Amino acid sequence: MSAEVEFAPSDFSVSEPPHRRAGNFAATALRFGSLIAFAAILIVFSLTAPYFFSIGNIGNVLGQSTISGVLAIGLTVVLIAGGSNVVTGGIDLSLAANMGLSGAVYASLTQLGYGDTAAIAAAISTGALIGTVNAIAVVYAGIVPLLATLAVMNVVAGLELVLTGNTVLPASTPFLSALSASDVFGIPVLAYVLLGFTAITAAIVQYTPLGLRLYAVGEFPDAARAAGLPLRRLLAGAFVASGLTGGIAGILSVSYLSGSTTGSGEMLLPIVVTALLGSVFSRRLVPTATGTLLSALLVGFLTNGFQLLNISSTLVSGIQGVLILIVVSATTLLRRQEA
Repeated sequence: MSAEVEFAPSDFSVSEPPHRRAGNFAATALRFGSLIAFAAILIVFSLTAPYFFSIGNIGNVLGQSTISGVLAIGLTVVLIAGGSNVVTGGIDLSLAANMGLSGAVYASLTQLGYGDTAAIAAAISTGALIGTVNAIAVVYAGIVPLLATLAVMNVVAGLELVLTGNTVLPASTPFLSALSASDVFGIPVLAYVLLGFTAITAAIVQYTPLGLRLYAVGEFPDAARAAGLPLRRLLAGAFVASGLTGGIAGILSVSYLSGSTTGSGEMLLPIVVTALLGSVFSRRLVPTATGTLLSALLVGFLTNGFQLLNISSTLVSGIQGVLILIVVSATTLLRRQEA
């Protein structure tokens, strides 16, 4: 009869290499440092900004963060499957333009007299089609994702201008009214949409075999290929899923603004910041849906606090750029040290 023997770390006399200990310490500091920074932001604004911690304001932040949060979660799926290197790995710069065109399709169909069902199907199909174009360009044409999605972004933005004539298309339907409503506590329905969407995505990506395969393809492509995983199909599916989130966000945007928007391109930086910053809220510094949600709330509370204190919004953009530099630099150095 054989028995399995469990070994504890103390059973071995070989200590952990110094560079490994330094890398673990840096990763721990980065992860807990982000949580401490989040808490510090909340404390400072609660002491300086009026009504910052009121239920109505918290609900307002959740509602304002819904669109960028949904898009950032879509980008997170691409980061997981494509790898964390934003130049050669997973990136989708067309998401903001995707949202704009999908929202314009939804608004234009409602103006033509079509019902919510047809408009929703058309908006989501538009997002999925854009994601499919990205998948073909990246996976099958072999174009670097950064360049492929940048080109698609410009094409999609041009199509939106043609469809809308560079004007806002108003839209009003019972479904949009339900989405833009609030509950008895003043919390917008969009806040529940964000939480529900995050929960569903996290359940699929983080706790199913499909999610494990996506992580394997992004983090260990050679091992995944040796294990027989369909790398190209999984990566293509990630881009299509990202496109779907663009279509969903387009519908949410129309409900939030009561029409289409001509300024969707301005959301690209917050989306990228939210998705990249989300990795510092995970245990292994990898992209996760729940980490992206925390990141979206961090950016949302930061923006909201500046608004309550009447601080220029241009400063928020500068801080977002600094956050990108810090997160990308830190995670790149840590991964290089681990390798």
